[in-house]
Amino acid sequence: MSIEAVDLCVTIKGVSFLLQTGLGIIGNLLVVLAYAHIVLAERRLQPVDAILCHLAFANLLLLLTRCVPQTMTVFGLRDLLDDPGCKVVIYTYRIARALSVCITCMLSVFQAVTLAPAAGPRWTGLKAQLPSLVLPISAGLWLLNMAVCIAAPFFSKAPRNGTVPAFTLNLGFCHVDFRDSLSYVVNGAAVSVRDFAFVGLMLWSSGYILLVLHRHSRRAGRIQSSGRRSGGDAVETRAARTVVTLVTLYAVFFGIDNVIWIYMLTVAKVSPVVADMRVFFSSCYASLSPFLVLTSNTKIKARMSCAASENQPPSSSNAEDSTDKV
Repeated sequence: MSIEAVDLCVTIKGVSFLLQTGLGIIGNLLVVLAYAHIVLAERRLQPVDAILCHLAFANLLLLLTRCVPQTMTVFGLRDLLDDPGCKVVIYTYRIARALSVCITCMLSVFQAVTLAPAAGPRWTGLKAQLPSLVLPISAGLWLLNMAVCIAAPFFSKAPRNGTVPAFTLNLGFCHVDFRDSLSYVVNGAAVSVRDFAFVGLMLWSSGYILLVLHRHSRRAGRIQSSGRRSGGDAVETRAARTVVTLVTLYAVFFGIDNVIWIYMLTVAKVSPVVADMRVFFSSCYASLSPFLVLTSNTKIKARMSCAASENQPPSSSNAEDSTDKV
């Protein structure tokens, strides 16, 4: 391959990672700040909003610990981290990536239970207690994934000059050295089993949400002419559709990510190009999901419009009125 072709590939890869990282960080920061503004104004968050804020924070952490150093490496920066730095960054990234799938699953299940019709006193009691369970479940997910990912620091180290050993994931800024095929395959299988379990649960709950929405739309069509359709139903329907879209978005990129990951498990030495492709596709959800939340959540849009109007300078007419009053 010619030098010009290599430079073009590096430029395309660098610009792709830069756009993905920059837009993703900005989008997730906007979601977190919007919800912080809501908390300051209303002193509380609805359960779904709290889960979405948690998801944006996890995705922001993922982008900072994976895509930022990856982008810097693509543009030629070397020796970014030493061994302790690699251990901290890789461990944090593994936790953030796991939280992204777990919180998306939690959001889907929460919405499915919320929409489900009451089927007895126990189910009614569960639905009533659901908002109070958001914080304990979120804390439990952090503890669970911190424990599951505890092995990651032991395999992480800064790159060394020379050839990359077999069964090593070359991330550019760090190496994850599994030493032998058994630890390499076992680690990959454990991560895949956990992810597939949560993705399966979120797909099942999203399918149930679609079924409920279909029944609701048929019922609403019958009563729409009588004018009895409530605004609360419309809000719940819009929230449910956002959740289903988020799950679909995650499932698409999860599928691409795992096809590449399964290929990586079958070879002893992984090409950096393949590793870069997996990083890009596995980070697409973290970069795109906040914009779906920003465009579909009416409360966030209202707060952002309010904040924008507060920051605008007063018009000339308002300035004249104030001068007249003085």
